[in-house]
Amino acid sequence: MPQLFPCGLVWFRRDLRVHDHPALFHALRECAQVHCAFVFDKEILAPLPRADRRVRFIRESLVELDASLRALAHDSACGLIMLHAAASAAVPELAERLGVQAVYAAHDDEPAALLRDAQVRTALAAQGRELRLVKDHTIFARSELLTQAGTPYTVFTPYKKAWLRKVDPFFLSAYPVRIPPGTLAPRGEFGARGIPALSALGFAPSETVRLPVPAGSSGGRSLWTDFSARMDAYDQARDYPAIKGPSYLGVHLRFGTLSVREVAREAYARMQAGSSGAAAWLSELVWRDFYQQLVAHFPHVVERSFKPAYDAIAWETGEQADALWTAWQTGRTGYPLVDAAMAQINQTGYMHNRLRMVVASFLAKDLGLDWRRGEAYFAQQLTDFELASNNGGWQWASSSGCDAQPWFRIFNPVTQSQKFDPKGGFIRRYLPELARLNDTDVHAPWLARSEALRAAGVVLGADYPLPVVDHAHARDRTLARYSVVKEARLSGNP
Repeated sequence: MPQLFPCGLVWFRRDLRVHDHPALFHALRECAQVHCAFVFDKEILAPLPRADRRVRFIRESLVELDASLRALAHDSACGLIMLHAAASAAVPELAERLGVQAVYAAHDDEPAALLRDAQVRTALAAQGRELRLVKDHTIFARSELLTQAGTPYTVFTPYKKAWLRKVDPFFLSAYPVRIPPGTLAPRGEFGARGIPALSALGFAPSETVRLPVPAGSSGGRSLWTDFSARMDAYDQARDYPAIKGPSYLGVHLRFGTLSVREVAREAYARMQAGSSGAAAWLSELVWRDFYQQLVAHFPHVVERSFKPAYDAIAWETGEQADALWTAWQTGRTGYPLVDAAMAQINQTGYMHNRLRMVVASFLAKDLGLDWRRGEAYFAQQLTDFELASNNGGWQWASSSGCDAQPWFRIFNPVTQSQKFDPKGGFIRRYLPELARLNDTDVHAPWLARSEALRAAGVVLGADYPLPVVDHAHARDRTLARYSVVKEARLSGNP
């Protein structure tokens, strides 16, 4: 293919790897020389907590990415140009300074990212340069899958069927990156900057921030190797938080240290060979695509319910509501499975997928609190936070999203505990104060006999809280609260 430009710039964002990298692949094919850059975007970093696991993950991944680029180029002068600025202004300025004709990046459909990219595109165009965006973090994106009427899918099952009908080796194939000698440009005056320390970015140092998983492409590779050996049992193991069932790959897919095409290709091949575990895990990747295209087509979901009728729900407010919120946040609701799950996210930055549904349902339907409060808390705490999936999950649990669970379906936190943590192993791991309770009492300590509590050394209200709400009564209040939705449907409103 003839080269189009003398010089190009690859803007790494949520694709922090070298292998199977579409933006780098196209830049190397179309440009005689290629610069590579990453921007620690001040507009994204500003609202984050100062001890943020994601920033540490990104930094450690960038150290590895920079080393990989230099190794592939066989030149230590090459690698990443690092900036700490507002990307909307910094990228066009860098492009002008380097004299590139085109900037390559992977597209991002989050509303704030679309605004940023529009600003960058406009500024580049004013300089006579191009912004070239490519698909990377999903298999199908935006309008690649539409109904026969040409509209976006809003129900998962037909979307999944369409996904499986369309997927083929083309959509799952890799973008091989080969860097001919002299193609990767040296960093020049930017070379002395290196990868900034977390403290230089205004964040707590690495040793004070615990990561739940190893970072970088090597970390993603090791987790993928481990999960590949377990994938065929995924459908049997995924719902039980006390055992090693999930893939733990969410953060690597979020920041692109692992290629979604690579993992989907393997899962699809195993599904074709009859693996029910691989089929179940592939379905999770399809859900991820589904939520991404929803945000692209219905950006209002970022702030409001997908179904407008659900915005009429009157959530609890005031001092009592704030006290319930604090109990939920800190894992002091008196419901062990809920509290253990909140301890997990607070301590590690990760929460088991089954438990994300349980605690979300508990917040909205037991405590009567606005799901957006929980969504925002997860967005702050989860290392694998991805706006589309997080928003989709919370709207599913609160019944406000498209194809969500019915509004009258309310998870019982005790029966969920008994079913999915039957021996109480997960609860005991995160709530050691309940460790000596037997396998029955550990799910609902307030129902335990007084002598059993004494024998276990548990004083309710002191060592462990009494339930902040009664689930049966809360269920009745929730059904009444959601009655506005039923009334709206009867009147013909969505």
